Amino acid sequence: MSALLALFAREWRLAVRVGGGALMGALFFLIVVTVVPFGVGPDLNLLARIGPAILWIGALLATLLSLDRLFQVDRDDGGLDLILMGETPLELVILVKCLAHWAATGLPLVVASPLLAIFMNMEPIAIGATTLTLLVGTPALTFTGAIGAALTVTLKRGGLLLAILVLPLTVPVMIFGVSSATAVLYGNMPFSTPFSILAALGLFAMVLGPVAGAAALRHSGE
Repeated sequence: MSALLALFAREWRLAVRVGGGALMGALFFLIVVTVVPFGVGPDLNLLARIGPAILWIGALLATLLSLDRLFQVDRDDGGLDLILMGETPLELVILVKCLAHWAATGLPLVVASPLLAIFMNMEPIAIGATTLTLLVGTPALTFTGAIGAALTVTLKRGGLLLAILVLPLTVPVMIFGVSSATAVLYGNMPFSTPFSILAALGLFAMVLGPVAGAAALRHSGE
């Protein structure tokens, strides 16, 4: 347990330091949300309707920016070989690395989303619903992205390929995340229905991500 806690602390420090990707993701999220109103125009009703979708798209793109560094640093300094040969189950190591990555990159996006939602003229109930869906859904983006990061770890410029691999897998998370946030506005369905599916997708990603990522890393080390 102490080794896993040390790994979590190390991964978090690497993510938040200069060039680690956490700050870049937060700034990118800010830019996306603030630029959209200028492109859409002064229609406040339209901004309120598309606000949850814009926040989710910004969170997805910001998460993708730093996913390629999830295993690349360990690959460059030789730490990945030690992890593969270590006694700790690789699936558990990937789980801890993903949690640290989300704490450094995904959680700041969730915290900033209520403030940035003001730019979209969103109602308080919509802001609360969107923030809650991001809190539940962004871990699914990280764990799903871990699969793509493991598959592209041996490539020097695998960021684009990673995005191509991961984006189709994140579509269900996006659909039910936005559906949950907009359900409180239009009342066409209960909030709990798409939100429960979103939570189930997050739990499924937490199980599948480490297992599939470990298999990909073992194959890359052969």
